[in-house]
Amino acid sequence: MSLFAVADTHLSFGLGVDKPMSVFGASWDNYEARLKEAWLGLVRPEDTVIVAGDISWGLKLSEALPDLLWLASLPGEKLILRGNHDLWWSSMAKMKDIHPTLHFIQNSSWLGDGFIVLGSRGWLCPGGRDFTEAEDRKIYERELLRLELCRKDADARLEAAGLPPLAPLSEQDGPGRPVVVGATHFPPTNEKKQPSGFTDFFTSVGASHVVYGHLHGEPAFYNGPYGLIGGAEYRLCSLDRLDCVPARIL
Repeated sequence: MSLFAVADTHLSFGLGVDKPMSVFGASWDNYEARLKEAWLGLVRPEDTVIVAGDISWGLKLSEALPDLLWLASLPGEKLILRGNHDLWWSSMAKMKDIHPTLHFIQNSSWLGDGFIVLGSRGWLCPGGRDFTEAEDRKIYERELLRLELCRKDADARLEAAGLPPLAPLSEQDGPGRPVVVGATHFPPTNEKKQPSGFTDFFTSVGASHVVYGHLHGEPAFYNGPYGLIGGAEYRLCSLDRLDCVPARIL
């Protein structure tokens, strides 16, 4: 079993939803077909793919449903996180039965074969050029609370499976622990790569890998963290950064 990640699929197959990404440059030309071709060549039914936000341009769940079902038609289990453009995102009660291979990560986690994934949308981080105390602090703090709910859910799943709870890498010992993978839609640091509540959280749960999206275009690719932070390898997985090829994480 392998774990892949991609973000920012920005699909618009819904009736009346017309927002072609090609207006943002050649890297988005024919991106749906390119993503599908690469996905079919890499991902097997037993694999899992993190889809880290900005799934659909639909404004309502009914408009996003064709996009979600398009993803569902591709091989593998899909772990869906919310992005800032996912205005269609509804209650878990309405989304949980859309398709058996679609799993919406909200205040929750996913325990796979040898790994566990937890994450949230994230938000702008303090110290960044666009962060304001008046508008962004409350949302930032709320997203950190959501991650704590993810931690509780993950620990419950691990306990039920007879596995030890999440812990920093420095405190982990013995075999059998699953690899911890974190995911956000927004970059988990500001553009200065300063530590944040998000990076502190992923260090505290012993994450080995953290994936994120949101950043588009060559100049913006370097506004997010990359490489090792607190023992975790951070990687930008926005669709144009990956040239429409899902990234193999594990």
